[in-house]
Amino acid sequence: MQPRNMSMSGVVDLAAVKAAQEAKAKAEQARAEAARQGGGAGAVSPADLVIDVDEAGFERDVLQRSAEVPVVIDFWAEWCQPCKQLSPVLERLAVEYNGRFLLAKIDVDANQMLMQQFGVQGIPAVFAVVAGQALPLFQGAAGEAQIRETLDQLVTVAEQRFGLTGLVVDPDAEPGGAQAAPAVPAGPYDALLEAAVQALDAGDLGGAVQAYKNVLSEDPTNSEAKLGLAQAELLQRVQGADPQQVRKDAAEKPGDAQAQIAAADLDLVGGHVEDAFGRLIETVRRTVGDDRDTVRLRLLELFEVVGAEDPRVAAARRALARALF
Repeated sequence: MQPRNMSMSGVVDLAAVKAAQEAKAKAEQARAEAARQGGGAGAVSPADLVIDVDEAGFERDVLQRSAEVPVVIDFWAEWCQPCKQLSPVLERLAVEYNGRFLLAKIDVDANQMLMQQFGVQGIPAVFAVVAGQALPLFQGAAGEAQIRETLDQLVTVAEQRFGLTGLVVDPDAEPGGAQAAPAVPAGPYDALLEAAVQALDAGDLGGAVQAYKNVLSEDPTNSEAKLGLAQAELLQRVQGADPQQVRKDAAEKPGDAQAQIAAADLDLVGGHVEDAFGRLIETVRRTVGDDRDTVRLRLLELFEVVGAEDPRVAAARRALARALF
């Protein structure tokens, strides 16, 4: 099988150079600060950079981890001879890149559902998940130079677009030690989260949004606050909207990013999840530049509202990846 290289250009908006440079600088600063402090409980050993993943642990080990580091997925099988050539290269590069990405190995014979969800047609096949978004990288045996080029692009996208700092690697850390540490600080945000819920119940959407943002300013990975903020902002956006006018605008302006975004918000609030996702994916195909990126980011926000475990989100992520490439 011939390798099929997948360009990363679809996720990089070159017009946003200033914002990208700022995000990258912040990512590098955070990473350097974590390394200066010696890693601590959050550091991983080199052995933790390559993990075996199954269907039961996919959300925890891939989707959740992709919020802090790009996760490269190697679909392989014991009987696959090209896999035996490719996998060792990926494993070596995972250690060499020193925490810039995490390598997740998935045995397709034991995890048929994951293979189907990613639309894998043959192996070896290599994908990446960045901030919950699935991206195809290449399929078939590939040379090391091509692999390095693709990984470099992936790391750049993760830093510039999502500000991911990667993992801090400590050669002296015990394997598996970082996974034993609590992912979210216990206790201090309970009052703020409760205040946000009370604000939602009272119809104070602005107050709820601010309360969730207060949590995330201190703990950017707090999953409860991320979900709550996405839901509150969605409700805030549709509050006061004229549904008939929104639908009319969307029908008359199929290429208008803002018109389609407004209609997708209404779709989702009305329970039409697949319609909302499909509308924005089609708009991604029709638009370019800033408009395309705006639509893509709104779609990622709607994924947050529905939840990563929903199969409709998984299907939409695959469709989005196809639209981008």
